[in-house]
Amino acid sequence: MALTSARRRSRRRCSDFPQIVRVMTEAWAATNLYCPNCGHQSLTQYEVNRPVADFFCSICCDDFELKSSSRAFGKKMANGAYETKMQRLASDTSPNLVLLRYDLERRQVRDLACVPRRFFVHSIIEARKPLAETARRRGWIGSNILLHLVPKIGRIDLVRNGETMDKRAVLEKWRQTAFLEKNTGTARGWLVDVMICIERLEKETFSLTDIYECEGRLEQLYPENQHVRAKIRQQLQVLRDNGYLVFLGNGEYRKNAQPIDRTMSASRRD
Repeated sequence: MALTSARRRSRRRCSDFPQIVRVMTEAWAATNLYCPNCGHQSLTQYEVNRPVADFFCSICCDDFELKSSSRAFGKKMANGAYETKMQRLASDTSPNLVLLRYDLERRQVRDLACVPRRFFVHSIIEARKPLAETARRRGWIGSNILLHLVPKIGRIDLVRNGETMDKRAVLEKWRQTAFLEKNTGTARGWLVDVMICIERLEKETFSLTDIYECEGRLEQLYPENQHVRAKIRQQLQVLRDNGYLVFLGNGEYRKNAQPIDRTMSASRRD
């Protein structure tokens, strides 16, 4: 696999093991990773040590940040400075996240998943404790990405257990939540947070009474809103209109196994 040749090249460029792994996985991504947004066959690597993003698509201009690990990614993942992350959210310039799990012994990429940037809202970013006064960067506050909160539809597999997923299926799944891009800031936050609430129910079919159980959590996230239940119903309507949910009547909803890509449907009609 290309990962092997990348490792050989990296040995000539650096001697520190973490650096070897970083160069190895970045070389693999530069050779094998395509754009899951527009389907362009390759991504272009930024210059070394660029803050936040590692790759970009020369066609649609989407940015991508690569994170690699020999272990499965857990519930949370350390990220950069919290203040920078919040600024990125406010300006809607966060990169898409690429999660790569490798097996160094087998010289293989075992899993590769991408989280579209549209799922990064305030509730999914956690501030870490400031560094101690004795630390070189004392007072610096990092961030964690709470991966376990990302809705399943927002974690798109490109490689699973060493098997490459069908590219058409990847692009389709990416487009299924493209409607979130129509909103920014708090409006997008509400949609994603209600999607998180729906996933926490662990039900394919649910009622308004079920989803109202998340009212307390949403009140904490949006303390300025005095009409949380009405806001929940509004988000459910948006998710229904975009094919994420099916309304069954009498306050009952069902998650759509294959949400409709409204943008693509409209283009086909035209």
